[in-house]
Amino acid sequence: MTSHTHAATPVIPLPATAARAVTTAGAALTVVSTFLAWTWTSEFPGDLTVNGYPGGLQVLTLVSGALTLLYALAGYGIRGLGWLNPTRSHNSTFFLALGTLATTWYAVISITAELGGVVNLEPGGYLAAAATLITFLGALGLPLDRKPAEELPRWNWFLAVIVGLLPYLFWRHIRLAGADGRPPRAKALPSWAEILVIAVSFGVGLHVFTYGIDTEYAELFIGFLVAVGFGFAALTRAGLIARITALTTKHRNVTLVAALVAAFCFPFTQQNEQYALIGANILIFATVALGLNVVVGLAGLLDLGYVAFLGVGAYAAALVSGSPMSPIGVQFPFWAAVLTGAAASLVFGVVIGAPTLRLRGDYLAIVTLGFGEIFRLTVNALNGVSGPDLTNGSQGIPSIPDLELFGFDLGISHDVGGFTLGRSANYYLLMLVFTAVVVLVFRRSGESRIGRAWVAIREDETAATAMGINAFRLKLLAFALGATLAGLAGTVQAHVSYTVTPEQYQFAGSVPPNSAFLLAAVILGGMGTLSGPLVGAALLYLIPAKLQFMQDYQLFLFGLALILLMRFRPEGLVADRRKQLEFHETGQLDVPPDTPLTDQAAGTTKAGA
Repeated sequence: MTSHTHAATPVIPLPATAARAVTTAGAALTVVSTFLAWTWTSEFPGDLTVNGYPGGLQVLTLVSGALTLLYALAGYGIRGLGWLNPTRSHNSTFFLALGTLATTWYAVISITAELGGVVNLEPGGYLAAAATLITFLGALGLPLDRKPAEELPRWNWFLAVIVGLLPYLFWRHIRLAGADGRPPRAKALPSWAEILVIAVSFGVGLHVFTYGIDTEYAELFIGFLVAVGFGFAALTRAGLIARITALTTKHRNVTLVAALVAAFCFPFTQQNEQYALIGANILIFATVALGLNVVVGLAGLLDLGYVAFLGVGAYAAALVSGSPMSPIGVQFPFWAAVLTGAAASLVFGVVIGAPTLRLRGDYLAIVTLGFGEIFRLTVNALNGVSGPDLTNGSQGIPSIPDLELFGFDLGISHDVGGFTLGRSANYYLLMLVFTAVVVLVFRRSGESRIGRAWVAIREDETAATAMGINAFRLKLLAFALGATLAGLAGTVQAHVSYTVTPEQYQFAGSVPPNSAFLLAAVILGGMGTLSGPLVGAALLYLIPAKLQFMQDYQLFLFGLALILLMRFRPEGLVADRRKQLEFHETGQLDVPPDTPLTDQAAGTTKAGA
């Protein structure tokens, strides 16, 4: 019998009133410190020498400190702030205080390390470090919902101290309880208010994403990741994420429209062509990942060579694009090139899937991995020497011309409503149309009878077959649909990158998209969900694009991230209710501790039955 009751006790024994006052005062001082200079020289990125105007990492501390202050004030029962903390738990304040501490101390340590000592700190930097520490200590005095501590042998304590794993011990012995994923009970809002909340949420999400993609140096982006990570954890503990998720589930059509509007507004916020190009590539990567989610997430087919279908669509579009280096020497209209790329990927999906989908598990994974390598070696050999002159071998097909749709040349800048849209922004908007099509196909497929049959095959193919489902035909349909969606994205990718080469379509490489990163995006985001692969693909593309020093360690770092994900959140960042129930204990079958012994035995028998 396991008890799931969580004791609301402070880590530091302080009266709740005093702890709340310390936390509030520390958060207020943190906000004030951001308006003071943190260093005397502008050599540190962001120019933290200006009084009265936060800049660079100070902005992250300002936002984190303001949120901490807001949630600390919510603990006083101020009317109107309770909606931000549905669970009425102080865990959200604790995580915000911890995130503010981590972000600020990262900035202070970076200044000290890059400029050569603490003498380079101005009084504002010292005040920020002290204020965030005071805020964190005050948050430790708040009554926190904690899970029962797990006892460790004495030698484990000693070993942990020796190797510096005190954070691990903190997690084992002071584990904070979080929201259980169920939407918190709240007073129902009018429909217009719920729609307004959804719109504001996507507006805030667009602003956060735009700020992250516009960061100009690595220190600011790392601080951004730290602040956003702890902020998301805090909002999850508060139950606010669950509340907004419940609203988006209730208004699905409104949510899709709001998401598309927010995505459409992104290029109008960009003045840098490089950042707009990152956005276009994220959409390509995310769209292909969503197509793979049909194969892996819905049908449960482990495909390790999926990037080859992206390559088939890209090469097909490049061959008919009118490129002077194309051996075919024809130029199709774009709509015909799109159909050509999608049809070619569809044919390859059926040809590869028909003889291989009778395999299961690891055997299917090995065959699809082999197909991906065969595709890359084949297009590399079609150079006129080792085989027919069709793909120019390792040189690929360069000089792919820009598209012109309805008299609108996507290769040049255009002024729209006072905004200047460059080449990357034009292709971003084009790719957004393709993403909307793929999202529509995925959603309609997943909610249809075929989608439910895919899920049944994923869960237990033998049982699904026994219930009359033609497993082979439906798996082939999923394989073909996923290949077609990848081919659609490939037609746009060929024009965005100007060239297609065999090295772009490997199982694992330094530059996404490739099969390993696509599969990681699906798993990281959440298999079988609509928004999960989009979130996972955005993270996996954006982080390496902004942190160039990670190029040589990408596979190691992403492998480590997946290990941590499997340990702490195996259902992915965005998970449906089924996955949460599958991977986490819910306590639904637990017997209350005050139940008589005879009733406990009966309850245990019923649970076992």
